[in-house]
Amino acid sequence: MTKLNPESQAFLKALASPTRQQIMFAFDGGTELTVGEVAKRLGLAQSAASTHLAMLRDAGILAARRDWKTVHYRADSAGFLRSLDNLRESLLACCPPEDETTPTASGQQP
Repeated sequence: MTKLNPESQAFLKALASPTRQQIMFAFDGGTELTVGEVAKRLGLAQSAASTHLAMLRDAGILAARRDWKTVHYRADSAGFLRSLDNLRESLLACCPPEDETTPTASGQQP
């Protein structure tokens, strides 16, 4: 039985939460935010925001830099793309396309 690799599992788990999905959209346009800023924007307790940010960082979706006691987060587009590539490889290993005439997601022939 084929299983997803741990990176793909972490990626899917990180994005499974609607709250974490909302957090990701807070980083649009290259925005860099602290835990407190994320908590304020989304109306979360700081501890909850910190937990969500840590999961997104651990999944490789966010990058963090420390400035003394403050941690600044930003979207990690390279990590996000790497995670998507890993997920795609895992799914193709499990369930390869039957042939070249398989419709695409839009329902059209390639």
